[in-house]
Amino acid sequence: MDNLLLILFLTAAASFFSTLILYLRSSSPSSSRSRRRSFTSQSHSHGHGQLPLGTLGWPIVGESLEFISCALTDRPESFMDKRRCMYGKVFKSHIFGTPTIVSTDAEVSKFVLQSDAKAFVPFYPKSLTELMGKSSILLINGGLQRRIHGLIGSFFKSADLKAQITRDMEKYIHKSMENWMQDQPIYIQDESKNIAFQVLVKALINLDPGEQMEILKKQFQEFISGLMSLPVNIPGSQLYRSLQAKKKMARLIQEIIQSKRDGGMSIINVPKDVIDVLMMNNASDQPLTDDLIADNMIDMMIPGEDSVPVLMTLAVKYLSDYPAALQQLTDENIKLKELKAQLGEPLSWSDYLSLPFTQNVITETLRMGNIIIGVMRKAVRDIEIKGYLIPKGWCFFAYFRSVHLDESNYDWPNQFNPWRWQDNKDISNSSFTPFGGGQRLCPGLDLARLEASIFLHHLVTQFRWVAEEDTVVNFPTVRMKRRMPIWVKKREDYKLT
Repeated sequence: MDNLLLILFLTAAASFFSTLILYLRSSSPSSSRSRRRSFTSQSHSHGHGQLPLGTLGWPIVGESLEFISCALTDRPESFMDKRRCMYGKVFKSHIFGTPTIVSTDAEVSKFVLQSDAKAFVPFYPKSLTELMGKSSILLINGGLQRRIHGLIGSFFKSADLKAQITRDMEKYIHKSMENWMQDQPIYIQDESKNIAFQVLVKALINLDPGEQMEILKKQFQEFISGLMSLPVNIPGSQLYRSLQAKKKMARLIQEIIQSKRDGGMSIINVPKDVIDVLMMNNASDQPLTDDLIADNMIDMMIPGEDSVPVLMTLAVKYLSDYPAALQQLTDENIKLKELKAQLGEPLSWSDYLSLPFTQNVITETLRMGNIIIGVMRKAVRDIEIKGYLIPKGWCFFAYFRSVHLDESNYDWPNQFNPWRWQDNKDISNSSFTPFGGGQRLCPGLDLARLEASIFLHHLVTQFRWVAEEDTVVNFPTVRMKRRMPIWVKKREDYKLT
């Protein structure tokens, strides 16, 4: 559920630049210098604890300018690394328009992520909360959040859904790949987005490709455009158009809900989608309204646009850059394909997940790619962790990228090395958190691995390819600059090495 932090940066950047312009217009150079001195030297006394070392930067804008300028480079973690060297792994700053405790310490971040709503709550800008709505699982806390998260998480882990996801992935991949031509580039980022979105929508609201899907896609694109807009909700503004698009999507989903109810929802034993799960477990003492269900289905479509497609695309990027890894992954998948052909059996979801090196490649892609670079929380009371004070009302930013690229955690951290994960190296430790952690751990993490495994299997067993030069862009969201173009050639035969 923390995938939306990526979108947070978009909103924060827009808000920052608008604030900066207003501030500079009202400030002379001399007054700016005096304000900065007073801002960085102010006292921070909170009980008996001590704030981490650091600086709050300029008034109002803090250190956001330097944060964003670093984020636009190929080493976005340089902002954090510079301060980590100066102040330690936990330090104070002022970014996203609020005083912030930044953590590149895996244990401190783990403590915060595992804390309940009595200590920390999600933190998002005003424009984002307005677009998501008060009933979004991203914003609610306590028993209702745990209930919805638990129901969805259990469903996403179920064998029935994994089997359905496998069938849908294979169907949509086949439909996509049968149109691939050898005389024109294939843009992996676009192909993976189209496939992943259809699979996720099917799992959420049981909607198949067709006219309604195309309408939903169009409205969804308008909706997510608002996640990176200025917080101005007036007719004609992007935020206004996005809210209107969300209303249209909500009406479509509510029609699906009503259709299920009219069709005898009470006699369904095995849920087909997330709507079924929530309707079947709708306790009378705390009912889930149709509005709440519809709004959350829309919010949960965002990983189909961002996280899962980026994982697939980055895996292709890294494999293209490291031929030895591509060779071993291809050998492993060809062997599985030949074995299942000899047995006369189709591949099951467990087959796809059984390939150790393929899983190592996905794990290393998650570590290197840092699709979710961090998670933000807001302290609801003064909290002390390992001697660090996090004051009430301050933001806490758990920055995963620095942990994943820390040479004290990983040898040669900037080198793609899937072999580092062999011999059953633990991927559940606090130094590896690609999906967040704690009570808001992404419930779809297993499905993300499954979808990436299926996509890579069919890609390497059906095609050879040559990738064009492309680079990873890390801000405002992780993506490929040129959408990862490759030139494919249908695989005629293959000799295992």
